[in-house]
Amino acid sequence: MIDTRTETRSETIGRLNDRCRQGLDRTARVTVTRACLASLSTDSLASQAVAQARLLQELRRHKFAEGDVLRERGEFTIDDTRVYFTIDYYDQSLEWGSEDPADASITRRVLTMMLREDL
Repeated sequence: MIDTRTETRSETIGRLNDRCRQGLDRTARVTVTRACLASLSTDSLASQAVAQARLLQELRRHKFAEGDVLRERGEFTIDDTRVYFTIDYYDQSLEWGSEDPADASITRRVLTMMLREDL
């Protein structure tokens, strides 16, 4: 049976955002603020690598509230540290905002994980 339902623009953006969060969008960038990384690690590279792996694991596990179609913002807790994330939409050169976040061919997603004081 073929599903003839047409995906709405918001649903398309949400699906593309899910691909970004899951690490499936090769053009997306995932960033972590210095304060966020420092709050979860020490100065050692090994500690920072473990903290980054934990952040990515929690990001990928995050469950959104029902009805959150865009799935572009969220928060989770690691070791009593509240981490916030957001996805922003840029043009291919990462200079300007994207004209159409639903069009993956012209949009580059940048996901940023941060602390409240970074907002």
